[in-house]
Amino acid sequence: MHVLVTAASKHGATGEIAEAIAGRLREHGLQVTVADPAEVTRLESYGAVVLGSAVYAGHWLDPAKELVERFDAELTARPVWLFSSGPVGDPPKPDQDAVQVDDLMAATGALGHELFAGKIDRSALGFAERAIVRALRVPVGDFRDWDAVDTWADHVAGEVAARTR
Repeated sequence: MHVLVTAASKHGATGEIAEAIAGRLREHGLQVTVADPAEVTRLESYGAVVLGSAVYAGHWLDPAKELVERFDAELTARPVWLFSSGPVGDPPKPDQDAVQVDDLMAATGALGHELFAGKIDRSALGFAERAIVRALRVPVGDFRDWDAVDTWADHVAGEVAARTR
């Protein structure tokens, strides 16, 4: 089965998670394409979709939400999994209600959603973003748990394999 992995990433950290997921799916023998959500123009060649987004103020980025709007009917016709990237710190904060994805789950018919810790690189932030990080005392650093990403991707690969038997 050909799987599309696509994620909206403002500064690249969520894109790196998407690449890791794609790599793990390939290790399971799946054919995988990784693309930015804005570059996706068709879904018919994909048997499954993994869609993610960075989370800012509890919301997905527009390119990921717009992909859902463009392809809502096509997404519900194939297996879809969602992931979000955003909480930072140790333990990650916010730990509850970090992202609201109920509407996205319904619109895509997603089989699941996973929330991964994120990364904040102060050097990649603009002036306003640095001011917010400073004012809110947001922890800076890379808090992504690559073992959790691999475990979730293994789960998705197993689900895809079960659907192709």
